[in-house]
Amino acid sequence: MLAPRDTTPLKTLEQLLPPSLSARLDALDLLSRKVLSGKLPGERRSKRRGRSVEFDDFRQYVPGDDLRHIDWNIVGRLDRLFVKLFREEEDLSLTIVVDASPSMHVGDPSKLVYAMQLAMALGYIGLVNQNRVSVAAFGAPIADDEELGTVRVDLRRLAPMRGRMNTRRLADFLLSTLHTAQRRSGTAGIDPSENFDDAMRTLARGDGSNLTTGTRGITVLISDFLLPAPPASLRFIAGSPTLDTYAVQVLSPGELDPAVLTDDGLVGDLRLTDMETGRGHEVTVTPATIAMYRRNLNQSITALKSRCAAYGIAHSLISTSTDVEQVITGTMRRGGLLR
Repeated sequence: MLAPRDTTPLKTLEQLLPPSLSARLDALDLLSRKVLSGKLPGERRSKRRGRSVEFDDFRQYVPGDDLRHIDWNIVGRLDRLFVKLFREEEDLSLTIVVDASPSMHVGDPSKLVYAMQLAMALGYIGLVNQNRVSVAAFGAPIADDEELGTVRVDLRRLAPMRGRMNTRRLADFLLSTLHTAQRRSGTAGIDPSENFDDAMRTLARGDGSNLTTGTRGITVLISDFLLPAPPASLRFIAGSPTLDTYAVQVLSPGELDPAVLTDDGLVGDLRLTDMETGRGHEVTVTPATIAMYRRNLNQSITALKSRCAAYGIAHSLISTSTDVEQVITGTMRRGGLLR
């Protein structure tokens, strides 16, 4: 696919998260589709009943209940044992994972720039609501391995943080990762499926160095998911009763409909080069070719949706032509991620 040159300047926090947008985000909060149990006291009110100071309801006493929570006034009136239930405070974590592989550099703004803006907006919402926010980015090439004939890829992680004061720290990490990936975007020789699978496996590995093991909360994976087949490795970051996982698929307008790129030269006999594998392909681009591409893309998106559904992952497809604020305040609120 022809890749329009990304002319989007993105060097400061204000460009990554405009003040006008952050003001809108202050009124939003994360919302999990699952009942989650927090490890630390937070500002969130859980659906799970516990032992905080906020009264919620009564239920009949069963052996093993704490005798201190028996309501003796009810005992005096009804001669039956009831215990008080309270609304428990719950801490919610947010883990954001961004695909920084070479294919994410397509578009203007590129999918990677767009992904970083989405990650910043979501991370900001988590921080201002005192949730634990962690970030990871994977897929940017590091260096060639001459013996194996492959390219090693990077996996960057930002340790969990909390509070509005860490907004700049989050922005610095995303901007640094973006600029590093942009410098290496010309490197090819990556197996996209292997790259993706390795990243998912590493993030879910229970060796104490990962972001998701033991985490109770929400994981948001932002990627174009342009892989030969829907990745089975998504199961590594899903399927847990304590994790609510979202797959946000971002594609450029030209990827969604190549017809918009005809003015940029996507017509006739061309040699197109895969940005990740470096392999070239001779193609003749005609209206029939574009129609076949659209069918194949729709089948790919449908297959990804089915794979996500099988793992309990919420999937959403977003064009980079859609304003980030509209995605956050519209798409993601309707999808149940935000309130």
